Amino acid sequence: MRQLTALEAPTEWSRLAEGSIERRMLLALGDRLGVSLRPKPLMLPDGNRVEVEGMDIEGRMLVQLVGNQGAYKPAYRNKVMADMFKLLWLRDAVPTAERAVLVVTELIVPALGGWVACAAADLGIEIYVFDGAGSVTAQPAA
Repeated sequence: MRQLTALEAPTEWSRLAEGSIERRMLLALGDRLGVSLRPKPLMLPDGNRVEVEGMDIEGRMLVQLVGNQGAYKPAYRNKVMADMFKLLWLRDAVPTAERAVLVVTELIVPALGGWVACAAADLGIEIYVFDGAGSVTAQPAA
């Protein structure tokens, strides 16, 4: 297994603009869990880079965000599954990682139906739902 190295981000919030839904989601999760979370670039041994949308300072918690808004589209299910796949890989590839967390907007909850929710629970991916107003709640395991 390739091990990733955490890098210093060029700015504290990377691409998450002030007031953006993703930044508000990350702040709400951090408040809920009592931890500071920020985007973090990571590097593979071959020099390729990947960014996790949220990581705590100790590198134990990895977070991906699905902040789509508007009308639900079936393609959002693919985004959820891609982020779950990324979280599983990162949890194994980052030596300090212990927790994989996916935060979604209320709009995305239908994408977690059926086997997707079962897979997340079985694979140890924690799911939280952002209410749009600044708080997150844990999605019950399937």
